[in-house]
Parts: sequence; C-alpha cells; structure tokens
Amino acid sequence: MGWMSRVKDFFGVQDMTTGKPMNKLIQFSLPLLIGNLAQQLYNTVDSIVVGKYIGDTALAAVGTAGPILNLLLVLLIGVATGASILASQYFGAKDRDGLSRVVGSTIVLTALSGIVMMVLGFFASPFLIGLIAPPAEVADGAVIYLKIIFLGMLGSAAYNILSGVLRGMGDSFYPLVYLVIACLLNIVLDILFVARFNMGVAGVAWATIIAQALSGTLCLIRLVGMKHLIDVNRKTLIPDGPITRRLCMLGLPAGVTQALFSMSAIVVQGLTNSLGTAVIAANVAIMRVDGFAMMPNFTFGTASTTFVGQNIGARQIERARQGIRDLLKLALITSGVLVACILLFGRYLIMLFTDTEDVITIGIYGLRWLSLGYIAFAVSQVLQGAMRGAGETMIPMWISIIATIVIRLPLAYLLAYLTRSEAWPNGNPQALFASLLISWLLSMVMTVIAHRKGAWRRRLPEELRE
Repeated sequence: MGWMSRVKDFFGVQDMTTGKPMNKLIQFSLPLLIGNLAQQLYNTVDSIVVGKYIGDTALAAVGTAGPILNLLLVLLIGVATGASILASQYFGAKDRDGLSRVVGSTIVLTALSGIVMMVLGFFASPFLIGLIAPPAEVADGAVIYLKIIFLGMLGSAAYNILSGVLRGMGDSFYPLVYLVIACLLNIVLDILFVARFNMGVAGVAWATIIAQALSGTLCLIRLVGMKHLIDVNRKTLIPDGPITRRLCMLGLPAGVTQALFSMSAIVVQGLTNSLGTAVIAANVAIMRVDGFAMMPNFTFGTASTTFVGQNIGARQIERARQGIRDLLKLALITSGVLVACILLFGRYLIMLFTDTEDVITIGIYGLRWLSLGYIAFAVSQVLQGAMRGAGETMIPMWISIIATIVIRLPLAYLLAYLTRSEAWPNGNPQALFASLLISWLLSMVMTVIAHRKGAWRRRLPEELRE
C-alpha cells in the first residue's frame, strides 16, 4: 500500500497554481502521456489484429471508417473541450460551487450527446460510407464496424468527456488507470473475438465498445466520489443555464474545428480510395504510427490548457507564461527523439500491420514525410493549448480552418494531379503526405504569429491583459 499511496500522491490531483511549474507539468503530463498512448493502443491493436488475422482488405475497412467516426464525434469534442476549460478555471479559482455546477452540467450533457451520437451514427453509417466510395470489398466491413462502434457511443462519450473534466481539475492519474484497464480488456477481447471466435471486423468493434463502456463508467464513479472537491447531487445535476451556455461557447470552436478537419479527412479519404487498396491499407498503418507519434504533442497541448486555465483562474499570468515556456522545451525535446526513432525504425513499425511489401514501401515513404512535421506540430499544440486555457478558442479554430481546408485539401488534389504516371494513374500517394506536412508547417507559423501578437489576451480578466 505504501508505494501505491506515494504514486497517487505524485500523480494525483495537481494544483498547478503552486510549486515549480516544470515539476507540476511533468507530474501532470507523464500519466496523461501514458494514458494517451494507451488510448491510441485501442485503434492500433484493432488494426494489428485485423491486418494479421483477417487481411489487408479488412484493415482498409477499419481505416476507411475512421474519418467518418471522427466527423460524428464533433459534439463530444465540443462538450469535452468546454468542460475541461471551465473545470480548470473554477478549480484554479477554488470555487467549489461553480466547479460542482460545471461537473453536474457536464454529466447531463455527456448522457445527451452520447445518445444523440449513437442514434445518428448507427442509422447514417451506410450513407456516409457510400459518400467516400471505397472499393466494394472494403465498404461492407466499414459499415459493420461503424454501426457497432456507434452502438457503444455512450461509453465513449463518458470516458472522453468526463476524463477531460478530471484532467481539468488536475487529475491525470485515475483516467490513466481506467484507460489502462480498458486497454488490456480490449486487447484480450480483440484476440478472443477475432482469432478464437472468427467474428471478423465486428469482433474488433465489439471489443472496443465493451472496453470503452468500462472506462467511461469508472470515470463517472470517480467524479461522483470526489466529495472533498465537488458536490454531485440532485441540485447540481440540473444543468446550470449560464454555465451550460459558456461551456457550449467555449467548446463550439473545438467542435467546429474537429468537424471541418474530419470532413477534409473524408474528402482526402476519397482521394486515397482512388489510389487502390494497397494505399488505403498503408495509410491505415501510417496513421496508427502517426497516432502514437502525435500523442506527446496532444499531451502537452492538454497540459498547456490545464496549466494556463488554472493559473488564469488564480490570477497568476506570469506563472502561466513560465509554464508555456517550460512546455515548449519538453515538447521540442520529446518530438526530436520521436522523429529520430521513426526515421530509424519506420520499416519495422509498418511491418507490425502487414507483410505485403508494396504496402510496407508506401508506408515507409509516408512516415518519412510526416516525421518532419512533428516538431512543428508540437509548437502549435502547446501555444494553441495555452490560448484555449485562457478562454480563447476562436483563434485556434481559424488557424485549423486555414491550414486544413484552405491549404491541405486543394494541395493534396493538386499534387496528386501533378504526380500522375503510368504506375500511379490517379496520382502518387506521396502527394497525400506532402500536403499534410506543408499544412502542419504553415499552421505552426500562423500559431506563433497569433501568440506573439497577443490577440488571445482579450479573453483574460481585464487586470491580466498587460
């Protein structure tokens, strides 16, 4: 018990308004990073099991479903972002009543959004898969996978939103524990349903939603049990009008950003599908590796939001600035190490998903292109996370719109058109990766300019705008 108690003390609820910023950020970020990696393991294990036990066509089906799934998750993303920002600010201000009303309103919104997404996603899946016109052998598996995933959307909503509230309150330890438990369950069920019971793509989907339901339930139990910080009762579970409106206003830009990003991914998926099953399968493998490489960046972005949010709530603007500087150092060092690993071991990473040489070759080129952008993406995530923590969610939204819709989409199709050849009549797949890299680099430039100009400070309390 002694060591477990010390671990919980080190990784427990973090009040980021006191102590050395770097130490607090590391304490908060480590379990968050492990948790993000574990969450990414969900999809990666799905892909490995599908690719190894069923084949490249099934792997392509799971990958094809991804952009559609992300599009329909926009409501959850919006609620989660707004709730996390408000939780961090009320926690930093030591406002128990306000924090309790944020948590209660969020629990109700989580249930409502989960049910809405479940119904919409289940019935819209065939239509949405048809829009991107994957090869016939891929489409059927993608529809089956999506329908089952959406049946379990309430569990996914509970984990993604309520874990965000816990992190906003400085608790990254328990979401990690719950996620690791769910991830282990997912791995066991994946192998059992696919390798033992031959359930195919459906087995992978059932394993995922069962594990997500467990992690979401555990987060709810944790929040309700935090009686030393909040009150969750009949009164606080009645949605608070002003808090709900503020939560939605803060979360709306994040939801819109995710929607636009997902729609652009669907459009690009259409281009990917036109390049053949081998490119689709390679792209799935690349995106799974990319997901792991991105996790530190997303982790530092979340840490930036929480740290800045808590310190804005506590009226400590200079401490918030110091935290941003420290996070940039951590993010750049971590990204540099990851880029080196990907460049050295990229082939072996792609081989985890497939034994097909053509798919492996495409995957290696893709990883080399994308690895160059991870350092730029790290800078963008930290600075945009800081803006969100201060309550400014519009500027990151506009940067994402410009980088994704205005730049990446037309560039992908233009490069594909310019690289047509006898071997690649619809364009070289490297056009997909080059366009993504360029959009990341330009996003970083816009984010740095926006942060240095300081327009986001208008969201701060008046006395902190100096």
